[in-house]
Amino acid sequence: MAGAAAQAGAIPSRIVSTSPSITETLFALQLGDRVVGVSTYCRYPKQVLSLPKVGTFLKPEPETIARLEPDLVYVHAGPNTVATQLNALGVRTAVVDRGSLPGVFSTIRQISAAAAVPERGEALVRDIQSALDRIRTAVAAKPARRVLIVVGRRTGTLSDMIAVGPGSYLHDLIGIAGGENVLGSVALEYPRISMETVISLKPDVIIDVGEMGETPEDSERRRTVTETLWAKQRLVAAVRAGGVHATNDEAFVVPGPRVVEVARAMALWFHGVNAR
Repeated sequence: MAGAAAQAGAIPSRIVSTSPSITETLFALQLGDRVVGVSTYCRYPKQVLSLPKVGTFLKPEPETIARLEPDLVYVHAGPNTVATQLNALGVRTAVVDRGSLPGVFSTIRQISAAAAVPERGEALVRDIQSALDRIRTAVAAKPARRVLIVVGRRTGTLSDMIAVGPGSYLHDLIGIAGGENVLGSVALEYPRISMETVISLKPDVIIDVGEMGETPEDSERRRTVTETLWAKQRLVAAVRAGGVHATNDEAFVVPGPRVVEVARAMALWFHGVNAR
């Protein structure tokens, strides 16, 4: 198969990504012009919207990927066996990390090393770490705000909520931006919580990213609905203080190079600090 394996030390000419965070990293590493296929939910940057889709992160499609004749396919470690299937088809794969903030940095290094541009990866990591350090410094003198982040729930309701616990990159970004995760001591990375739990936790700030739509218009409609739902919960401290922020910015659910944008938004919401 043409392009079944990249030559040692050569930058691959045909790359396939199977997740949004991998795709965003490839473009940040200036490898976007070599990407020939992306996952169903890859939407950033806008150039990827016209690229062939190869399935979701959980269910990549090996046959679809193979037909694109890639030199290199990036996948996350997980429940699927796509890497094994692609290797059996003679397609080179690279398995990369996901999830935590340190995982963002290790993923950048893994992606850049597999693409034979390790120096670009190190430069990108330095840039991100420097930007995050500036944000941390900008809010260092501010009192920590108690923060709750909701990343999932039953559509159109505030029930069966999934929140951010320790271990997630969002947990780490809360601390960088001058906050304290109200669920920082729980055992689960993404615990399920009720409205009664929210009330008892007494967060100063709530960030809700639990309603991402299929289109920009759908996302905006859902964000408006989310704001209305929270506005009714007057027993929640953050609601009474005007500290609820519903967002459909996908940077909040993609652990990639845009973590800096997320931390800046948090610093602004927590402390009114524009950390640019």
